[in-house]
Amino acid sequence: MKITGIETFVVSNGFTPPRPWHFCAIRTDAGLTGYSEFGSDGITRGLVGLVQDLGHRLIGKDPTAVEKHYLDLYRAVRQAPYGATQQAIAGIELALWDLAGKALGVPVYKLMGGPHRERQWVYWSHLATYRANNWKLLGVRPLKTLQDLADAAREAPARGYTAFKTNIIWPGEPARAISQGRLGPHDQVASRDIVKQAVAQIAAMRDAVGPDIGICLDINVNFKPSEAIRVGRALEPYDLFWLEIDNQDPHALAPLKSSVRAPICSGEQLQTIRQYRPYFELHAMDVVKVDVQWQGFSAAKKVADLAETFELNIAPHNYNGHLSTFQSLNLCASVSNVRIMESDPEQTPYRDELFTAPPEIADGHMRIPTAPGWGTELNEKAAKKYEWTG
Repeated sequence: MKITGIETFVVSNGFTPPRPWHFCAIRTDAGLTGYSEFGSDGITRGLVGLVQDLGHRLIGKDPTAVEKHYLDLYRAVRQAPYGATQQAIAGIELALWDLAGKALGVPVYKLMGGPHRERQWVYWSHLATYRANNWKLLGVRPLKTLQDLADAAREAPARGYTAFKTNIIWPGEPARAISQGRLGPHDQVASRDIVKQAVAQIAAMRDAVGPDIGICLDINVNFKPSEAIRVGRALEPYDLFWLEIDNQDPHALAPLKSSVRAPICSGEQLQTIRQYRPYFELHAMDVVKVDVQWQGFSAAKKVADLAETFELNIAPHNYNGHLSTFQSLNLCASVSNVRIMESDPEQTPYRDELFTAPPEIADGHMRIPTAPGWGTELNEKAAKKYEWTG
């Protein structure tokens, strides 16, 4: 079996601001196609160009030599590693794993010695957050009051979820969410008003769901660690499942972990064990966020395996389409140290149309897929129907 072509698809998810999804398809002379979902929004044209720049190197080669191809691509761009380059490599590598599994008729996790589990505990991510800007698209009520935030929180346990994650949200007309820096410039300072709103929101949500539902607060890249300490300490009465923050300096993050009671989850922006290792050596986080789509399957599994040696559990970062979910589920089935996995039950209405199989979920758990490869495929006809044109 030889690779004959590599194609990319960019799909709009209809959100405001736009958050297109990226897919890669690798064709072979055996009639098999491997699919992947990869990358992050905001660098779409660059990602597609990088996949084109890198992919031609694999034409005519055996797709099942996945680790070799990954390392060859990594070495070929060693002058510009990580970031978008790593995400583009991930798009190719993930599609190769799909082909390898399909060629042998087994799920990808079988190639890794799994499964370690048959079901994976998941949390409802971006609860209420997406409603701030996209309530009409999602077909839900707008967030006008704190009561609306509390009502949104009640939906998680009502649908079987025992944990959820949210961002700091100001209800109103319109509502605003401080997510990925989109509130506006504030120099990563946790002002009195921001802390006050975080407390009011989490207090309302905790009162709505009771003491047994896990509440995660994601403050992304929005605060310096010293400012995050103020947020974390103010929220201690509400028993957070974790406080999630992204940071590029392990020496800056470690004091946060030792200064607040809530567990610290971090790492989604990091790629490969080279970047994670300094954080592990300083024990700068309690839960390791690992994004399969941003760094690739092999790299993510190596991070999980290294985390195990530091007595740490991972939590896959997963907020896109169903192919992303299936890739993350295969990681969960391949390793023994998973805390919980992210999921977005509230998404664009046509998401199911884009894939041949949706994830199976019940009682806050997703079933580990058993079909060959990732367990689902991109519906190319639907991908073209909802193509993102910029």
